[in-house]
Amino acid sequence: MTTKIKVLQVIPKLGYGGAETGCYDLAHYLAEKGCSSFIATSGGKLLKFVKKNKVKILRLPVHSKNPFLIILNALILSIFILINNINIVHARSRAPAWSCYLACTITRRNFVTTFHGTYNYKNNLKKFYNSIMLRSKLTIAGSNFIFNHINENYNEYLNRKKKLRVIFRGINIDYYNQKNISILKKEKIKKEWELISNKFTILMPGRLTYWKGQEKLIEALNILIEDYNNSNFQTVILGSDQGRKVYTKKLINLVERYGLSKKIKFINHCSEMPLAYSLADVVVSASIEPEAFGRVSVESQAMGKPIVASNLGGSKETILNGKSGFLYKHNDARELAKALNKVLELDQDALNSIGNEGRKNITKKFDVEAMCDSTLREYKKLLNI
Repeated sequence: MTTKIKVLQVIPKLGYGGAETGCYDLAHYLAEKGCSSFIATSGGKLLKFVKKNKVKILRLPVHSKNPFLIILNALILSIFILINNINIVHARSRAPAWSCYLACTITRRNFVTTFHGTYNYKNNLKKFYNSIMLRSKLTIAGSNFIFNHINENYNEYLNRKKKLRVIFRGINIDYYNQKNISILKKEKIKKEWELISNKFTILMPGRLTYWKGQEKLIEALNILIEDYNNSNFQTVILGSDQGRKVYTKKLINLVERYGLSKKIKFINHCSEMPLAYSLADVVVSASIEPEAFGRVSVESQAMGKPIVASNLGGSKETILNGKSGFLYKHNDARELAKALNKVLELDQDALNSIGNEGRKNITKKFDVEAMCDSTLREYKKLLNI
């Protein structure tokens, strides 16, 4: 019966972010289950990995917020939906969601959305713009945190006849698996990054932007040395500034002011994130604003690495505090330093034990297969299959 299911997912760009990889994984899962799978997107680096014999691609400027382009996209999507007899349209961002909403209204197809972030607003107009994510027959929240955020902030837009459902985001636990890491590749990247083998390695992945908390980590490392006399570590801050040159300069100046230039390395990009995680003894997620899901926390646990994360948003749901990682009071460099010192004082057996608990936690709750299966079941309910 799954042959009746034809799904078009619409996403601005197919990059390496959580929403994008989720779209990619679901598209291929649907194809494997006998469904017809389509993606409409403006482009993206992940696009070259899409198996074109399984997933059909429609290139459209769906990333644009221009009202005229949104309407034009809606018309093109309507034609595409009718030609391919698509019965479910799944939007993963607000601008394309408006196009999808109009297209589904014209073609009378099932409209689904995934609420991927908190989508902050400062006025009613922006709130109305965000509300498109709740005008679907099914709205998927990627965590309980997002589910609660929707109920607390968008209650006037919630229609009880429509469904709001939590489906935890998932990751590919075969890809994020310490056992599948090439030793040669690991040694090569260690050499490229000039890492010292006998030093405790702290890794902080994530794009360089203030709310990710890179400044707090740098402050915490200074406290780690000054207050705890703990200096046998090296730190990799991994991520692109995506054009935020002023913020990058601010971080570099902070490193120099604390005399940490020999302790901290800035790496712009790593094409194979499991390799990056494999080099770490501990991973840090220091966000000062809530993460909708917190991919870093999940990926690091899947790789068997202890995670130290701020007690905000999705990380509170994905980390077993004290068992698979440690939560600390967000926006507090001293609490972060305290948590890091605790991990640095552990022996290898204790670190391995925490890593094993993390791997078990992710395998049980956050496998991408479970996410895709739950989504497909919801599609079937919409189509009464």
